[in-house]
Amino acid sequence: MDSLSGISMFVTVAETRSFTKAGAQLGVSSSAVGKGIARMEERLAVRLFHRSTRSITLTAEGALFLERCRRILSEVEAAEAELSEMSGTPSGRLRVSTPQLTGLVMPTLTGFMRRYPDIALEIDLSERMVDIIEEGYDAVIRTGTHHDSRLASRRIGACPQVVVASPGYLARHGTPSHPRELAAHHCLLHKFPATGRIERWPFKLAADESEPQLKERMTCSTVEAITYALLQGEGIAFLPTFIIEDELKDGRLDIILVDYMEQTVTFSMLWPASRYASPKLRVFIDYVVQNMRISSTY
Repeated sequence: MDSLSGISMFVTVAETRSFTKAGAQLGVSSSAVGKGIARMEERLAVRLFHRSTRSITLTAEGALFLERCRRILSEVEAAEAELSEMSGTPSGRLRVSTPQLTGLVMPTLTGFMRRYPDIALEIDLSERMVDIIEEGYDAVIRTGTHHDSRLASRRIGACPQVVVASPGYLARHGTPSHPRELAAHHCLLHKFPATGRIERWPFKLAADESEPQLKERMTCSTVEAITYALLQGEGIAFLPTFIIEDELKDGRLDIILVDYMEQTVTFSMLWPASRYASPKLRVFIDYVVQNMRISSTY
């Protein structure tokens, strides 16, 4: 059991790249973590980490050892899960990362917490593109397409993306009838935090037409802030309908340029394919896929 504890400590340090963060997760001091890793390196007669005042990184031997250790912990988790299944109650902690869309994800996550009171959720609610494997997440909810052989996935749902503005803005500035007219309008643009890239507005255009120039009024990394500015009549935005469903229904926002837009956003659940799908992870995946409300119409 001491060896297993040491392996767990090593994996936590490798995933957090910090003795302090690893200690916080494990409930021990950073010095205890450092001494534990040093004892392991002495016993194995190999250096597992490169250490500096600013960072901790794996050596080549440490990276190889990490994969072995993860498999060992996965087998232990599988054994524990089998016993948990016998007791009939999924339990434990789940580390989950989701987009920063509180209104969409939190009703589902709080519903899950009520349904499974013995499962504790640790939620990273941000636009940061986490590395599921390296950072030790159990599952993430992401938009778009994904091509990572290390990950398994299930589709949650999809909905249209549309160009919208408030009636007040359109009354003051006019309604564009073609994407090229956006050069004379105020555009509220979304920037992807992970890349710093501005999200394209993918219009359907003739072969000889160029991409429209979008006149920047505001650029923001969260769509909820863009929605707020949109409702204040500050410009035109490109958003998925699930975010603004109520505003579209009650007339606070109008869809424009319908004939030039045919775009959807897809949500998926991703998790490590090589990791044992424990009962707590399986019930989480099933619950989110069945209960997350993503509108497909407008």
